[in-house]
Amino acid sequence: MAAKKETYAEAMKRLETIVSRIESNELDIDELGENLKEAQKLIKYCREKLYKADTEIKKMLGDAEAVE
Repeated sequence: MAAKKETYAEAMKRLETIVSRIESNELDIDELGENLKEAQKLIKYCREKLYKADTEIKKMLGDAEAVE
């Protein structure tokens, strides 16, 4: 789960597993609810990681342009 400081790749892999299980109808209604909650948390975690990386890259590119 994202709360234990997993990497982006680990979170994405877990999310892909959940989506696969949902698409193949492997989950009963109780599991479905729990998996959807976990998927929401993973999506939020991944979105935040991407936003942070994007911000850092833009800052680095801005710093590089200022040096030139």
